[in-house]
Order: sequence, then structure tokens, then C-alpha cells
Amino acid sequence: MLFAVSVACTATTCTTSQTSSNLPQPAFYDPAHDLGSLFQAVQLSGVFPDSKTFVDARPLFPPSVIAARYDSARHAPGFDLQAFVARQFELPRPVGEGEGVASGAARARTMEDHIRALWPILTRQPDSADAQSSLIPLPHPYVVPGGRFREVYYWDSYFTMLGLVASGRTDLVRSMLDNFAYLVETIGHIPNGNRTYYLSRSQPPFFAAMVGLYATATDTTQALRYLDALEAEHAFWMDGAERLAPGEAYARVVRLPDGSLLNRYWDDRAEPRPESYRPDYELAQALPGAQREAFYRNVRATAESGWDFSSRWMRDPKDLRTLETTQLVPVDLNSLLYHAEVTIAALRRVRGRTGDGAVAERFARAGESRRRALLTAAYDSTTGFFYDVRWRTGARVTDRPSIAAAAPLYFGLATPKQGRAVAARLARDFLKPGGFVPTLIASGQQWDAPNGWAPLEWLAIEGVRRYGRADLANRARDRWLALNRRTYQATGKMTEKYDVVDLHRRAGGGEYPTQDGFGWTNGVALALVAQRLKTPGPSAATAGSPSR
Repeated sequence: MLFAVSVACTATTCTTSQTSSNLPQPAFYDPAHDLGSLFQAVQLSGVFPDSKTFVDARPLFPPSVIAARYDSARHAPGFDLQAFVARQFELPRPVGEGEGVASGAARARTMEDHIRALWPILTRQPDSADAQSSLIPLPHPYVVPGGRFREVYYWDSYFTMLGLVASGRTDLVRSMLDNFAYLVETIGHIPNGNRTYYLSRSQPPFFAAMVGLYATATDTTQALRYLDALEAEHAFWMDGAERLAPGEAYARVVRLPDGSLLNRYWDDRAEPRPESYRPDYELAQALPGAQREAFYRNVRATAESGWDFSSRWMRDPKDLRTLETTQLVPVDLNSLLYHAEVTIAALRRVRGRTGDGAVAERFARAGESRRRALLTAAYDSTTGFFYDVRWRTGARVTDRPSIAAAAPLYFGLATPKQGRAVAARLARDFLKPGGFVPTLIASGQQWDAPNGWAPLEWLAIEGVRRYGRADLANRARDRWLALNRRTYQATGKMTEKYDVVDLHRRAGGGEYPTQDGFGWTNGVALALVAQRLKTPGPSAATAGSPSR
């Protein structure tokens, strides 16, 4: 467990409450389908270099009216598409633009003070319902990453919360958790972000880890209010499990040839991502028609993984068209779901109502079955490392090792021997002058070498610490913080990602420029600073014993 569930509760002192709100849900505006032929025309025209700009733009008139106007006007002599869009839509601004985020005054502060000053800038107040916006309104305040990312992001938020806790802002952590519970209650899952174009997918399921973080920072009983949402989210990820025979898959669930039940990333739609429409569409045109649907599904599933994009998911690291994400069992996804299962089991036991014991036992068995299945399928004793697995055959993807191997350490699945072996490999091959690289392949994709990312740094640093390698954890932590601080002193910015190999070069790759802000970088930096000030040993977020 990532937090201790050790208190006794009675029906009068501990209650579970679902988040509820009177906030009305609008009829969702879906830009890709509500704007007719205008949508594709704008996205392929290059009017906006970033496809996300248009899907975040707010129509000034009903979408059906705008679509009709376009159909009437587009064949007129001298029709100007860009001017037409400017008259029909209110364009979005990057978060923090014009607010002095990287001003000289900001640079005069310490990095830590700068981050604390960013929280109000990156915080959105409760949303108003707006049927002409792609934003899904949330009833409580929340923190966004920054730059082009103007909405909440699921897995980003866990790492942002680390810094909020270090800043004493557990109130904001709770409001974000309430929002996520609200999304589960009203939508059925936590989407990639609170935008309508993200509804068909989720992201790495860190909700249980968030609940544990909040409970550790406040009181264990605070976790009980989210128990219903935790179970509902787990049901979303496990939908279809009961119908699978060995070697079959449905949505996000797979059954390996040996009968083991594990999970994969998926997306419910097989079409270009609206927020990245042009690159997806153009890549697909080079494929035979029969292969395009599979390509779109894999692109979207990779976006659900959060690692968009990486050689981790590609048969040919130089060709994005070879994505095979839906064919893989990711080691980190299944570590997260294991943690969710043992968390739900523990909370059911704490609550202690009639029937809770039986449900707790069911989730505990599911977690233990997952742990055994993952260790058997994903761990290679010859190389001493965890790998993603091809679910059809059970073969490990040993030619594309990644730092996802740290997830079984962070969540305590690995045996002590496995943990030591993985830590040694991370130290030998993945640790660079500025921190850990995600993979050992420099493909040009942003989730590959030479880039480093705050969430992966945190998981690896605290994962190896949990398995007795405080020396390695401290070395990696100090390198990463030094790079954060050096970049901040030179630019006044906290950025989305960093080049950890060449410390004088700005990180690159990806579908958009490196963003400033930046939520999870801020959170991990403050958490690591706070962790360094503590007595050496496991941090509160990773307390517990590794699996035997």
C-alpha cells in the first residue's frame, strides 16, 4: 500500500459520500462531428499550426449555423477560410499568457517560490456549463498543466498533487479528487482530460494513488469518500473481462494464452484525434484503407497511455505507422491497476459495513492474481528487467526496454531480488547527467531519449528508493533538480520536459513545441525538494514493504 489504512471506523464516525453537484451537463459540443465539412477543411488547411487550437475554440454561434454558413460561403469567389473562422469563433489563449509567468520579476524568485506563485495562475475556478464549448464543466477548482493544456489532465494531476501537498494545498487536492469522482459518476470514467474530444479514452489510472496521497497528507478516513468512484473506475477498466477466453481481448482487458487476466490501453473510437487531426490524417493516407482503422486505434490508445509518442509502442522506432499499442500489455498500467485493487480491498476492510469483507476479499484476490500474472509475464530473469508483453503470444518486448520497469518497484509488486536487479539496470543504462531517460532509443519522439519527464523521474527515483537504493535515488533526484534549477535560472520557466543527456539543449520532439508552466514538473520538483529535506529513507508517498 502507498498509504497506511490502519484506523478503525464505525458507522457513526466514517461514512462514504459520492461527490454530487447541481452543475448542469450541457449537450456536449463535439467539434469533429458538429461542424460538418468545416472541421476537416480547417484542420487540414494549416490555418492553425496546432490542431488543438480549433477544437478548443468556442463557437460564437450554434455549430449547425456555422456549418450552414460555411457550406453557403465556401464556393464564393475570394472566400477566405481564416477570416471566416475568425468571425465565427473565439480563439483560446495559452494558460499563463500575459501573466508574467516567465518575467524578469519571476526570475528574481527562487525556483520554489516561483512554483508556489504559479499555482493561482494554473488554477481554474469551477466551470459554468456552456453548450458551445468543448470543455466539460467541473464543479470544483482544479490545476491545469499550462500552455496549450488549458484543461485538467488525468495522470498529470497525481504529480501536480505531490507539489500541492508540499505547498500545504490539500484543499485543492481534495477539490481535484472531487472533480474526478464527479466525472466517474456522470460519465462513467475519468477521461484523458475534461474535453469532449477526450471522452473515448482515459489515461494511466492514478486515481487510487491520488486518494492515497491525500489520505496520507490528511487522515486515512478521508479516502473513504472516494470508495464508490474507485470501484466504478475499476469496473470501467475491467469491462468485458468475464467474456474472454485465453488469447482474446475486449476493449481494455486481455486474457493471456495461459489464462491470466491483464489490461491494455485502448480508445473507443477509430478515427483521427480531433486535437491532432492533421498529423493523424496525413500519416494514415500512406496506409492501405484496411489498415487505417487499426492505425487510428493505436494512435488513440497511445494517447491513453500518456506516452504519446515513444519507440516503446512502435515495431519500427522510426515509423509511427508501426504503432502496436493495442497489442501490448503495459507493465506500468497493470501496476497501477494492482494498486487500485489492493487499495479498494483495504478501504472496504476499513469501512467494515455488511458485505464489505466479501468485497474486500474479492479485490484482494484480484490484486494478487494480477501481481503473479504480471511478474510471470513481464519479468525476464536473464536481463533482470520488466518488459511490456504481447498479449497474443505472451512474448516480452525485450528489444525496447523502458523506464516503465520502475512501476512495479514504485507500487511494490516486485520481489526484493527483482527490485535490486531493475535498479541496477536503471543505474547502468538509463541514468544520464540530468536524470533518467524514458527509453534507450533516440527516435525523435518526445517520450524517448534524450528527454526526461518529471512523472517518470518521480516513479523511478522513489521506486528504487523503496527497494533499498537510496544512493541511486538521491543521485538521480539531485541531477534532475539541478537541471530544473539551471533551466529556471536561465529562462524563468518550468518546462514540460527536459533534455537529460545534453544539459545545454532544450528538449524537443513531439507534435507541438515544449510547453511552459508546467503542472507536473512543478509538483515533482517541490516534492523532491521536500523529500531531500527529510530524514533519509522512503518518502511518505512510497512507504510500505515490497512484495515477498
